[in-house]
Amino acid sequence: MTNSNRRYNITTFGCQMNKADSERMAGILETMGYDFTEDPNEASIIVYNTCSIRDNAEQKVYSYLGKQAKRKHKEGDLTLVVAGCVAQQEGEQLLRRVPEIDLIMGPQHANRLDSLLDQVFAGNQIVATEPVHIFEDITKPRRESSVSAWVNIIYGCNERCSYCVVPNTRGVEQSRTPEAIKAEIEELARQGYKEITLLGQNIDAYGRDLPGTTETGRHKHTLTDLLYFIHDVEGIERIRFATSHPRYFTERLIKACHELPKVCEHFHIPFQSGDNEVLKAMKRGYTHERYRDIINKIRGYMPHAAISADAIVGFPGETEEQFENTLRLVEDIGFDQLNTAAYSPRPQTPAAEWENQLSEEVKGDRLARLNHLVSVKAAERSQRYLGKIEQVLVEDVNPKDATQVVGRTDGNRLTFFAGDINQLKGKIVPVKITQVRAFSLTGEALTLVEA
Repeated sequence: MTNSNRRYNITTFGCQMNKADSERMAGILETMGYDFTEDPNEASIIVYNTCSIRDNAEQKVYSYLGKQAKRKHKEGDLTLVVAGCVAQQEGEQLLRRVPEIDLIMGPQHANRLDSLLDQVFAGNQIVATEPVHIFEDITKPRRESSVSAWVNIIYGCNERCSYCVVPNTRGVEQSRTPEAIKAEIEELARQGYKEITLLGQNIDAYGRDLPGTTETGRHKHTLTDLLYFIHDVEGIERIRFATSHPRYFTERLIKACHELPKVCEHFHIPFQSGDNEVLKAMKRGYTHERYRDIINKIRGYMPHAAISADAIVGFPGETEEQFENTLRLVEDIGFDQLNTAAYSPRPQTPAAEWENQLSEEVKGDRLARLNHLVSVKAAERSQRYLGKIEQVLVEDVNPKDATQVVGRTDGNRLTFFAGDINQLKGKIVPVKITQVRAFSLTGEALTLVEA
């Protein structure tokens, strides 16, 4: 590359898997001698790590690309990379829309960024979207946090939900070996990380593709077995995992979370709809009764566990009565947090072809009503923290108040309290909660008692 400007910028859209992929790509670029810059206009390599779950995220990417394509015509020596799910979904069609792109690469190619860029610098325009076996990753991610780290344990997804592009964009399920995962966690512990989040598009499917069964005939490698296997890594104080699928969520897993002290009492289990007919049309493979049973079991073992989920409103053909079943489920369960979205037709998915699409007005109205209920229920759930002492892992300074730090409780509630980040970062501090809001807390640190 002729340009002496060796700076890069990565913009990440979408899920935690994408954030983890971006950290790995940043690690590769830094190994190649590039420095991160906040300002994309100062970078000679720009990476857009894209998400195709919702149409608006996709449109935003095209808008950003358009601006940088114009800059490329003026300045010349600029390398444009589109990674992630839109790259996988659109492939060469992206080049027809934005011919200035140098490299298009699907999520499975994230750890090949260096070799793909070498081909670009040799004068080629590259499209890397073919399925590959994800080889064990030796890249060192440039982690956004120095306290909490993502650890991918399974890539891809074998589910076939009728609205979702993920199986088309992220490929079939491929589990990493327990030994490779544990080695990465041990390395993170040596670097001083205190919390890890195990990641998978469908994390409960972990290990299904790995060989081996136990003497009783049970599959040898499951998420539950993995939690027991990695639990005692010294230095790691908290373990989380996401995202779960109700179809595979077992009582054995719930028991393990209850028994293992480092595993946080926080469960992210999307339900998507509270109506069985809609769930059937979505091809989710469970009923709302099954979902409620899972939550009841979790609360039976861990009454104060935090429950978060995802929900979609306005799915094709959803009636007002069916939508009200979703409201009823939210009312009955009382989620700590709920990621909500109006249905957005995605390319190459069955539901996008159906003729019973709902109007944007109906979808918008239902989303507003659901969001209002979510806030009300989350505020009610927050009341249980008032006056309690919560263990808060300190992550950063409060961006709105430099005299405060911010961290998370075991249940993943953002918590603010007065303190010095230089002394507290990475520490677990007992905090008495004095104020509660729907999605965050404020408190006062109790005197740290030295062991």
